[in-house]
Amino acid sequence: MFRHDMNTIEELSLNAWPAYKYEMYDGWMIRYSHCYTHRTNCVTPIAPSHFPLDEKIAFCENVYKKVSSPCIFKLSPVMEPDLEPFLEARGYQIEHTTDVYVLDLKDLKAMPAVSREYETIHASSLPSYVTYEPNILVQLSDRITSDWIQSLFRLNGTTNPDHLRIVPSMYQAIPKPTIAAHIEIDGRTVASGLGILDRDYVGLYAIYVDLSCRKKHFGRAICSTLLTEAARLGSKYAYLQVVKGNEPARRLYESLGMNYFYTYWFRCKPECRL
Repeated sequence: MFRHDMNTIEELSLNAWPAYKYEMYDGWMIRYSHCYTHRTNCVTPIAPSHFPLDEKIAFCENVYKKVSSPCIFKLSPVMEPDLEPFLEARGYQIEHTTDVYVLDLKDLKAMPAVSREYETIHASSLPSYVTYEPNILVQLSDRITSDWIQSLFRLNGTTNPDHLRIVPSMYQAIPKPTIAAHIEIDGRTVASGLGILDRDYVGLYAIYVDLSCRKKHFGRAICSTLLTEAARLGSKYAYLQVVKGNEPARRLYESLGMNYFYTYWFRCKPECRL
């Protein structure tokens, strides 16, 4: 049986979701994105460090203070063991706990597709449309288009002017092959998803379904399509991240065959919450 590696998953997720700006400091990656998400606006330890922790934390706090942003640390089972008690003693509290799930794609329990349609005018190896019962049509592209991003903003409620300005560049900066999926009703996107291929893995991101379209299997169709097509392109495994407490999403992912792997979390001072 293949054994997934936490360090590998952490590397894949950093590749998959670039921050607007970042810098390296003694084995820590300091990421900044106008507080769009915790993952892209935090300190992520990625290598052994050598400077004293109090000196390093003070440096990071100063970096974020200069850009009027909270100082947040991403913590996981692969972190250096002395960091969390040090942060806790300085008043940093846990928030945004997230579970990581993995899947061997040979064990995928995908929603059965009715048909796949390829448009010969496009050079992509992906189908343009995948159809599911009852009358669900998932549209695919190997490019993240401006229209897809704008629809995503509407689905996840993004209205902050800074986010509307910088986040498109973050998606366009993803260095790995992508599969962008969406479902439309009367020309309006009601569900989205993004697969990011890296090494033998595909990571699932940006899975959203409009509130008016819940319980119609749109999320299952999006995920099934992304995972199936990634496997066709050579991916052997999949991973995704789900915020603890999101039970509908958890039930969906587990029904597809995904299994819990590990948990990561963030620490932030209460006065600096996003």
